[in-house]
Amino acid sequence: MSAPQIALKVDVDTLRGTLEGVPRLVELFRQRQIDATFLFSLGPDHTGWAIRRVFRRGFLGKVKRTSVIEHYGLKTLLYGTLLPSPDIGRRAGDAMRQVRDAGFETGIHCWDHVLWQDHVAKADVEWTTRQMRQAVDRYVEIFGEPATVHGAAGWQMNAHALRLTGELGFDWCSDARGTHPFLPVVAGETVRVPQLPTTLPTLDELIGMNGITPENVAERMLKFTEHSPVAGHVFTLHAELEGMKFLSIFGQLLSGWRDQGYRLGALRTLAGAIDLNVLPQYEIVNGAVPGRSGTLLIQGDREIGR
Repeated sequence: MSAPQIALKVDVDTLRGTLEGVPRLVELFRQRQIDATFLFSLGPDHTGWAIRRVFRRGFLGKVKRTSVIEHYGLKTLLYGTLLPSPDIGRRAGDAMRQVRDAGFETGIHCWDHVLWQDHVAKADVEWTTRQMRQAVDRYVEIFGEPATVHGAAGWQMNAHALRLTGELGFDWCSDARGTHPFLPVVAGETVRVPQLPTTLPTLDELIGMNGITPENVAERMLKFTEHSPVAGHVFTLHAELEGMKFLSIFGQLLSGWRDQGYRLGALRTLAGAIDLNVLPQYEIVNGAVPGRSGTLLIQGDREIGR
């Protein structure tokens, strides 16, 4: 019987995360001989626009708990307001290619992180298609080949976006929160692109909740993985957090997971074990996740046909 797996998905939201956090994570993974998936934001960095989320329930609490200014930096938080928004793909294409050249899986997070996260839930097919095609085209421009994996910014999608994952040629996606790999069902239609959902909480969702601090968050996280599911886990980390302030904490997690007997790798390794003919089908719903504001795309709790 093979060891259970934890797939590591790195969401890269900002220019700073691409240029500073990503190289640190690459070096850590290379030292530990671990594969991982890096998903890039490819268009403008409008991080400063996120100030509009101040009116969203739970957002201010998260800001206080996770020291947003400390992690993202004041300059990044002014992009799109007092400072012009840099084009991440234009500025950091070399840094992205270096990740691919180092042997890691790369894919698409989004075109415009803030715009997508704040608007996709209610967007029409034209807006959604334009955003996704811009990301697909920029990825090809940077890497010289199409992306095979997509992981939505903020776990935010709509029905059009889910259908487009098939039309745009992705082999697998990690757009949702859930418990195990599945085929998503949208309005009765099965999208034949496997979803490898994030199964574990993120560090920023845990810190500040129920007495959890940066000093004990690794210990608390390891309790979630004491018992390994047959399908393994997907852990989402952020270049701006685990690649910077939380780097040492993340190193503790990697050691702890190996001590628990897990194989650590990329989404492609998890996807390689999937048989489409037997993959269960689940409806996609919107729901809340403890420690994160707003609603997210979530795997439904009932298998279609059961």
